[in-house]
Amino acid sequence: MTEVEHASEGVLIDIAVEAGDWPDETALIKLAQTAIAAALKGADLEVLEEAEVSLLFTNDEGIQKLNHQWRDKDKPTNVLSFPGNDPQDDVYGPLLGDIVFAYETVAKEAEELGIEFNNHLTHLTVHGLLHLFDYDHQEKDEAELMESLETAILAGLGIDDPYAGRPLEADGDKRDSRGYDPLLQGPETIDDERS
Repeated sequence: MTEVEHASEGVLIDIAVEAGDWPDETALIKLAQTAIAAALKGADLEVLEEAEVSLLFTNDEGIQKLNHQWRDKDKPTNVLSFPGNDPQDDVYGPLLGDIVFAYETVAKEAEELGIEFNNHLTHLTVHGLLHLFDYDHQEKDEAELMESLETAILAGLGIDDPYAGRPLEADGDKRDSRGYDPLLQGPETIDDERS
């Protein structure tokens, strides 16, 4: 496993590549820095000066083990998010939490949706980070807020609306004819509910 640390907008980003055919570390670092800086700015989030987030890049097998351990779901998923410290006076940190990505699932979704891999990974990074800041989409009003925020953040990065052409629905509902609902969340994690 390779680990590197880099900063973005005052947040230390700890990146570990455990498994999978991920882009090189330099590309992952740049993508993470860009996505995290945009999410923090776009959501107007306040973090402690020494805040830290960990990103683990693994494969379907690795994420399936975590999904089974923490969610009792014995299947791979695209991304899991584990929040860290609770905010104090609306200031987050020092440990923001962990976000875990599964290469095969992320790549397959990008291909199925006809979008660039890096754009999909950027979206999942923004989405995962917002979950660390208590954004949710269990209910329709929460989903509307979170999706509009994600869309605005991604637009600022020149990435098309990942929800375009699909009706807004809360978790548990499928968004398209393939049954793809890209980002479903559980109590403490994000989970793509594909079977």
